[in-house]
Amino acid sequence: MVANVSVIRPVTTPLNEVECAERIEAARRALGDRLIILGHHYQREEVFRHADVSGDSLKLSQAAAQSKAEYIVFCGVHFMAEVADILSRDDQVSILPDLAAGCSMADMANLAKVERAWRELSEVLSPDEQITPVTYINSAADLKAFCGRHGGVVCTSSNARKILDWAFSRREKVLFFPDQHLGRNTGYRMGIPLEEMVVWDFDQPMGGLTPEAIKRAKMILWKGFCSVHQMFQPEHIHDFRARYPDAKVISHPESSFEVCQLSDEVGSTEYIIQTIAKSPAGTRWLVGTELNLVNRLAERFRDDGKSIHFMSPTICMCSTMFRTDPESLLNVLEGLVEGRVTNRITVPAADAEQARTALNAMLALSI
Repeated sequence: MVANVSVIRPVTTPLNEVECAERIEAARRALGDRLIILGHHYQREEVFRHADVSGDSLKLSQAAAQSKAEYIVFCGVHFMAEVADILSRDDQVSILPDLAAGCSMADMANLAKVERAWRELSEVLSPDEQITPVTYINSAADLKAFCGRHGGVVCTSSNARKILDWAFSRREKVLFFPDQHLGRNTGYRMGIPLEEMVVWDFDQPMGGLTPEAIKRAKMILWKGFCSVHQMFQPEHIHDFRARYPDAKVISHPESSFEVCQLSDEVGSTEYIIQTIAKSPAGTRWLVGTELNLVNRLAERFRDDGKSIHFMSPTICMCSTMFRTDPESLLNVLEGLVEGRVTNRITVPAADAEQARTALNAMLALSI
């Protein structure tokens, strides 16, 4: 029981930003160290500011695994809260402020389609002997469990190269899902020729590939993508360089191969932040990643004379990440103060055990 708590008023009508923020902070104080709030870089600022730990998927996965808090409130999307549930103790509770906060990329690969692909690949190869399945962390828990069952692993954009090195040390080929671009961009930087990376179209028999193409391939890339990062185009970079010849371009590896090839730097959100932070005063950057993060960087480094530009002329924030608003965060926090748990995310035990195998393999390689 938490003492000295004011009467909680449910959020039934929109609150002004100041009142909402004050009530969030009051609930945080009441819950104390029983609570940890994790905030992804792509969150809107009015939610992001309340995070105890902020970062990309790798950093937040590590924070979830190490947390001693009773309640882990994940200001992100569904697969992130699943990871928190998988990696936390049985007595901890993983919560997603808005249950509709999903991921369109994650939805492009489901267990039925991946298992069908594995069966079809077995007509040409011996998958459990020749292919290491690697799932991007932007995927459902049952796909992480699939990787755990088949000797595979999870990766993030921060550790994809290290994870792929491990995967190839075990078997000669990799099935990489759900984001083809992260797989292609990472593989190419590892020296894998484009002709040895094929795209598996999950809507076509045998992925739309011939047996010969499958046998020649070193990487089999799932036909998935991020709806935000696919907005960035080579012409955006060309137009920017025409206006600012001395500027730098940095892109997330979920962007297309052509965009990444034209960029001066390519890396995860944490890498983007660190690279811009270390750049000299007065540097100008074109940034190919989610709008909330780019706006935050522009504000953070304005006093250093750094100019940060968003790559696309069209506004493209992560719409599902944006679903988490201050009111939804407030509702779950005030519910916890009252002893009510809402929007708990629980992964079935069998899936959690197998997914934990794949996630722990990733975390061990990321130390």
